[in-house]
Amino acid sequence: MSSLDLLSVVKQRNPGETEFLQAVEEVYHSVTKVLERHPKYAKFAILEQLVEPERVISFRVPWVNDQGEVHVNRGIRVQMNSALGPFKGGLRFHPSVNYSILKFLAFEQVFKNSLTGLPLGGGKGGSDFDPKGKSEMEVMRFCQSFMLELARHIGHRVDIPAGDIGVGGREIGFLFGTFKKITNEFSGVLTGKGVDWGGSLIRAEATGYGLIYFASCMLAEKGNSMAGKKCLISGSGNVAQYAMEKILHEGGTPITTSDSSGYIYDPEGIDKDKLKFIMDLKAKRRGRINEYVETYPSATFTPRDPDIDYNPLWDHKADCAFPCATQNEINVRDAQNIVNNGIHLVAEGANMPCEPEAVQLFLENGTPYAPGKASNAGGVATSGLEMIQNFSGSKWTSEEVDVKLKSIMENIHKTCIDASTSYGDAGNYVLGANVAGFVRVAESMIAQGVI
Repeated sequence: MSSLDLLSVVKQRNPGETEFLQAVEEVYHSVTKVLERHPKYAKFAILEQLVEPERVISFRVPWVNDQGEVHVNRGIRVQMNSALGPFKGGLRFHPSVNYSILKFLAFEQVFKNSLTGLPLGGGKGGSDFDPKGKSEMEVMRFCQSFMLELARHIGHRVDIPAGDIGVGGREIGFLFGTFKKITNEFSGVLTGKGVDWGGSLIRAEATGYGLIYFASCMLAEKGNSMAGKKCLISGSGNVAQYAMEKILHEGGTPITTSDSSGYIYDPEGIDKDKLKFIMDLKAKRRGRINEYVETYPSATFTPRDPDIDYNPLWDHKADCAFPCATQNEINVRDAQNIVNNGIHLVAEGANMPCEPEAVQLFLENGTPYAPGKASNAGGVATSGLEMIQNFSGSKWTSEEVDVKLKSIMENIHKTCIDASTSYGDAGNYVLGANVAGFVRVAESMIAQGVI
């Protein structure tokens, strides 16, 4: 079956699943050259196998709110591919969660995990439950109900979930406690655990730190560094916060951050004290980013306007752009603004935050652009390191984990560069990430037979 025929079949089988189809199409355009060079991948129908999850588990999650009212949400776990190891990928609790989003995330996770070089398959899961505005007890009761079913399908050698949007340390604690109660077993079945009960140091920081380690490699490739660079950042969760922290450490200056209500622009820069304010605001008070301007009047707050077709956050002069919020947040107009404003590096901290037309515009204009499956792999890489610590019963220092994380991100960068060069488009990180991730999974699938 040709790639075009396969894309047509995928669209017919997955109608309306926009995000999943977008992720699949991007990979297909990259691996066409691989199929031409290695016909065995077509012979074993590797692409046809990769786009079908090994299994999708769907279940109801009933829970009781503080007023005694019963609510019902949907729980989903997409176990995409286990050729390289047990399924690994986060859980997302957000009203937008559906099959398309989780399949896209699981599909991306397969390639991202492959790029780390660790023995990890790909999966993703979650629920349309919204933790925002819920009490501590309501979140706990939901997590307990969710895990009552999920526990049947996961295990430290089977499927190891982690956190994602809406699932932080609190939720991981409730989920892990329930799993331990059900199984009477203390195992590394979840990553992102507290450091006192099996978690790894640097896990919360890992995606943001890894993003900047990767970006620093991109800059070094051009004989440059992060020092003195002004940076646009979207989002204000863990990824954005720790990306800003590492940017400051490397001598750069973050000038924007955002949440679902809008964004702040601080021309004086977000320094260490201002970043601490943001971290306290989001983690402890669960406040909104507009409160920043009340404390720091040098900044301006722009509320989110759903009636405009672009995000003004991306229309500021800067050197680097790091989308760290959510999927498809940068459209082609945003991308044009980024190019027009002289930004010479875009690296994704979120999963697929750039629409396909935006990515194409970056590539056509020679703007170095890193897809999330490469640049935001630091989170799952450190989850893999947490698993290793759990297996061995050891605990590494922050410095040890950070050194290993930096090494993994540098290796991913080299892998992308080598693959893009080998396939005739040196410096194309999209091509490099997709090709390198695909080949490792494909070779493992062929070695294990058609199963």
